[in-house]
Amino acid sequence: MKGGEVGAMSRRGLGFGLEMKVGCGLRTRSRRVVQDGSMTPIVPETIDGLKQSSWANMPLELLREVLVKIEESESTWPLRKNVVACAGVCRSWRQIMKEIVKVPEVSAKLTFPISVKQPGPRDSLLQCFIRRNRSTQTYHLYLGLTNALTDDGKFLLAARKCRRPTCTDYIISLHADDVSKGSNTYIGKLRSNFLGTKFTVFDGQPPHARAKVTKSRSSRMVGVKQVSPRVPAGNFPVAHISYELNVLGSRGPRRMHCVMDAIPASAIEAGGVAPTQTEFPLSSLESFPSLPFFRSKSNNMDNFMSQPLPSQKDGVLVLKNKTPRWHEQLQCWCLNFHGRVTVASVKNFQLVASPESGPAGPEHEKVILQFGKVGKDLFTMDYRYPVSAFQAFAICLSSFDTKIACE
Repeated sequence: MKGGEVGAMSRRGLGFGLEMKVGCGLRTRSRRVVQDGSMTPIVPETIDGLKQSSWANMPLELLREVLVKIEESESTWPLRKNVVACAGVCRSWRQIMKEIVKVPEVSAKLTFPISVKQPGPRDSLLQCFIRRNRSTQTYHLYLGLTNALTDDGKFLLAARKCRRPTCTDYIISLHADDVSKGSNTYIGKLRSNFLGTKFTVFDGQPPHARAKVTKSRSSRMVGVKQVSPRVPAGNFPVAHISYELNVLGSRGPRRMHCVMDAIPASAIEAGGVAPTQTEFPLSSLESFPSLPFFRSKSNNMDNFMSQPLPSQKDGVLVLKNKTPRWHEQLQCWCLNFHGRVTVASVKNFQLVASPESGPAGPEHEKVILQFGKVGKDLFTMDYRYPVSAFQAFAICLSSFDTKIACE
């Protein structure tokens, strides 16, 4: 199937999606009418708008084969837009596409917005970058489309810095221009203490069934409209980040310690599992009016409850920054970023799993998240399983904040 044919099919499919919506929402019912000399039976008339489109009669086997070929042919952004368009055609197309498109853990692809809440790939680092705007105090996260450090990228998340008398908040949103906690695109935030040495990452929705909400005035409402009572909204702590005093003073490397409350320590081992969110709550669906894929009225909370949970007997995952080595010739501390970082900065770091108890294994040597400077306001961010793009972005935002007690 050629690219032009796919695009045409997607546009026709979206039209069919509207037909199906009307067709599924109305029903013709036979009416019993008391007949007398002045009345005649009422016969329902055929409405042209309710006629089934030819796309609805496609055999499921053929439909699945077509959608599989489309999904396989679009390996990178922005060509993944046809996959999203196919998911928005109708309910049957949406259901099949949800089965075909794999989570980032398996496919290493970010296709739908929910992908930013799901853990990254197991076998490789997913390459992203962050652009900082000093004048507006905003930060935009992009997915790298090429191996170049300066490509345009695919927008993923945005954050805005909000200074308060006793702390600093970084509001994280799915929309580049609507970054506020009152928005339906709000998905979480990062909050620091007064000194900028301790941070807490809050998810707007529970990362797993046993997650506990932090009580605050802002937890009563996430957007303009109340969230469905089946999906509680609020501030769910998913990670705690702390910075310690530099051993070698202001020029020494920072020491980070990240406790991932929502991820079990066993997630980094072979066969380990981290909780994976599958859908956004119903309150966020109005943010995607052009993507009926997100308007499924399935039992969202039931699907969410079926996800793996951190074991109560198992400890949570703890991340620490990889210790840099001193380079005699360059007279500086160095880490091997494999060409992804080009500018020396105290903000640069690599996080690995910390063996809190027991001997360190090979899984503790893998870099789970790395962040570094490549330009005045350009930074790379690469992450992998079991951390999601949202969690990785929040951790990197903590590096931008001023550390009064550390520097």
